[in-house]
Amino acid sequence: MNSVQCELCPKRCVIKPGQSGDCRARINLDGELVASTYGYPCALHVDPVEKKPLYHFLPGSRAFSVATAGCNLHCLNCQNWEISQAPPDAVPAYRAPPARLVRLARENKCRSIAYTYTDPVIFYEYTLDSSRLARQAGIKNILVTAGYINRKPLLELCKVTDAANIDLKGMTDAFYRKVCGATLKPVQNTLVTAKNAGVMVEVTNLLLPTLNDSDRDITALCRWIKKEMGSDTPLHFSRFFPRFRMRDLPPTSENTLARARRIALAEGLKFIYVGNLLNPEWSGTNCPNCNKVLIRRSGYRILENHIKNGACPDCKTKIYGVWK
Repeated sequence: MNSVQCELCPKRCVIKPGQSGDCRARINLDGELVASTYGYPCALHVDPVEKKPLYHFLPGSRAFSVATAGCNLHCLNCQNWEISQAPPDAVPAYRAPPARLVRLARENKCRSIAYTYTDPVIFYEYTLDSSRLARQAGIKNILVTAGYINRKPLLELCKVTDAANIDLKGMTDAFYRKVCGATLKPVQNTLVTAKNAGVMVEVTNLLLPTLNDSDRDITALCRWIKKEMGSDTPLHFSRFFPRFRMRDLPPTSENTLARARRIALAEGLKFIYVGNLLNPEWSGTNCPNCNKVLIRRSGYRILENHIKNGACPDCKTKIYGVWK
């Protein structure tokens, strides 16, 4: 029958001739697995790197952001569902092979390329080839991903990845299966593997009312990050707004976000941020030793940056991240 098995992500889809895998972007053509969106992004934008969100990576710089259609997760709350949950042939696309992508990043004075919006896991070959060319050109590479990828392809990608924001959506398999159509352990493995490989990793947790926002859920998440990734790993709690197939829930309350932040700090995490809510106190970077305000932000704008040589200028404590 010439079926092929995709080894890219933990779903390991067995794909019949003429059909696609669960992500819709990887197709069996005459017994060969083809990445149908290679070189055909559906989104090209210039973003502040803070929008990824990355707060410890080249603050104030611009990231050339790229995505193709499809995703290997099916989150009920997806904010980019029009492109992530659509078949590639139903979404308008640009012609932008890796060399053009790098050229566009340079022309737009971007210090990095961010593979984002949907998930770079499903346009893996395009991400990998573009990242290799970008590195040769002195341009950094960023992954914004749910982290649902097998270890072998991940390690190859980590060789040319400088920073990543990886979602840790919840702390139970039941949550991942119900909300995302995935499982927890591979995501945890990705987080640990990427950081151990030298990638500058930040974590995002979107707080969904009644689903993953209990004290127990938040505490478990913070304790896992501290134990497995280190207390210096930046954590972004992100505010939920009704989207896609999850329009029956209210937006995350400010009280819940404040509670999550308090728990994370009490558990010993050093860098806690809150996204999708404009509050300068929750978006600034403070020295974990002397509490000096190192970076002051308003939305995606940098108002002040006092970090010098990767450290606090007062007490000289090293601050995790890539600063120049």
